[in-house]
Amino acid sequence: RPQHLSGLEIIRDLCEGKLEGGEIGSTEITFTPGKIKGGTHIADTKTAGSVCLLMQVAMPCVLFAASPSELHLKGGTNAEMAPQIDYTVMVFKPMVEKFNFTFNCDIKKRGYYPQGGGEVVIQMSPVKELSPINLTERGTVTKIYGRAFVAGALPIKLAKDMAAAAVRCIRREIRDLYINIQPLREPDDQAFGTGSGIIVVAETSTGCLLAGSSLGKRGKNSDKVGIEAAEMLLRNLKHGGTVDDSLQDQLIIFMALAKGVSRVKSGPITLHTQTAIHFTEQLTK
Repeated sequence: RPQHLSGLEIIRDLCEGKLEGGEIGSTEITFTPGKIKGGTHIADTKTAGSVCLLMQVAMPCVLFAASPSELHLKGGTNAEMAPQIDYTVMVFKPMVEKFNFTFNCDIKKRGYYPQGGGEVVIQMSPVKELSPINLTERGTVTKIYGRAFVAGALPIKLAKDMAAAAVRCIRREIRDLYINIQPLREPDDQAFGTGSGIIVVAETSTGCLLAGSSLGKRGKNSDKVGIEAAEMLLRNLKHGGTVDDSLQDQLIIFMALAKGVSRVKSGPITLHTQTAIHFTEQLTK
């Protein structure tokens, strides 16, 4: 699909590699990497294809580039079947930085299904090596916060309804914590198209972050969107792991690249994670 191809192309450009079979609908590719050189690169799915997935593809490479990198990723920032950019900033970033590297993620413009049109700029300096992580103690939940957003033609009332529904749902299970979900309207100059959604994050005493999120779409009740996100968060808190279902597969490649043994306690292993482990084993022996 377009986002997979854009991902392959940005890797090709990052390391002056050779890519054969790089077209939409291709079932087989041959990729020969060169030296990872860093620099400024643009990847554009020209669809609502996820900028977060483009970032996942590029990040392990730019970590070991010869010089700092700046990636301009264009497409959808809040798309189905992929992490929302809010998840990337609020959960993925602080958790993955435990491997001892940092990156900057600047959301220039948000873009929604079906036309995309979003842009995110990632800046990152290379590292000598990654440190292993030990995420085995979940601790207790110390705070719950989030954002419910609307953009384009949608009224702020939808965001307020999503937030209120999520709070009510979480309240039934967790009574004694203040829950701060802010309803907001994305500024018109920073959003392309019309979209809505919510992300709710739980922070624990040991610095773990787990989340639930959901996207609005035409004909879907805003209460339902809020409840979906809340129920996802509660499911992730019930299994007692230190990472949620969306993060577990994203950490595998960094665990493989880190110097030393990493340990992460997760809930049930997802198919994405099994796949990540399978290919990581193939690539690293």
